Amino acid sequence: MTVAGDRLGRMLEIAVQDRSGRVGVRVSEDELRDAVRDMGQWKGSFLVLQRVPDLPDTYAQACPEDGAWTVEYRDGARSRHFGARVGALERVAELLVGWAREDADWAAGEEWERIDFGPDPEPAPLELPEEDEELLVTEVRTLLVGGYATLAQAAEVAEECLVDGEHRPVGKEQARQLAERMWLERVAEQRGWAGETDPERLARAFAALDAAGITAREDFTCCGGCGYAEIGAQAAPGARGFVFFHSQSTGGAARGGDLWLQYGGFDGSAETTAAVGREVVAALTGAGLTAVWNGGPDDAIRVTGLDWRRRLVG
Repeated sequence: MTVAGDRLGRMLEIAVQDRSGRVGVRVSEDELRDAVRDMGQWKGSFLVLQRVPDLPDTYAQACPEDGAWTVEYRDGARSRHFGARVGALERVAELLVGWAREDADWAAGEEWERIDFGPDPEPAPLELPEEDEELLVTEVRTLLVGGYATLAQAAEVAEECLVDGEHRPVGKEQARQLAERMWLERVAEQRGWAGETDPERLARAFAALDAAGITAREDFTCCGGCGYAEIGAQAAPGARGFVFFHSQSTGGAARGGDLWLQYGGFDGSAETTAAVGREVVAALTGAGLTAVWNGGPDDAIRVTGLDWRRRLVG
């Protein structure tokens, strides 16, 4: 599946996953049509489309079946899951593009049947001491404000946050419903954001660094030690150095603090590390961010004064 965003065609606020597991985010209409055509070339192929940002129980999907095509969509609940048999691959593309554009009549012209996935789950309220509920909500909120988590990861954090040995006070359905509620609250918040945000400026700076031979990764691994150990495997041939920040640093920025960056040269020399540091600071400054660094290879780079509003994706 082609995922570059420079082709002609309207960009769609969706994420597309194919049989390889690759995900294209905000692909164009042309790219989505190409992905549908690619699906027709391989046995066992499929496509799954989600909104950006992801919305609970809302997706469309397609796959080949018995010489035709099955197209399905779920509209916010298990009880609203529908499928249709489609004879032509180009018609599959029309349907998926229409769904992605949210055209009012995208589903017209097909015989949709409801697919039974069982009843919608009953509300599963939390029954926790006040301090435990506050801790749980704070943990999930920090993860969502960080902006890199998926809805599934938020639910996992909610389920595991208060585990103590064999004691699991938050069940899977309780965790899922809490994560979905908080996810939708954050989505509603970000609909009011206008223009480029600081995390998007950061992503722009990192993309420029990556293209210039500095391997740049956001929210990379759990801590600095793991990041230093694993960044080499991320490097493209010819990369001179690296810069990253880990998930603990993401959490600090989400709570209003500075964002701490780790960086270095792949040859291990102080000279290369300092040169990489200068390139990183220049890229950050060029993107409109404020970087604090004393110029020494042993000093961390801090991005200060951030208004951390990273838009959720999925």
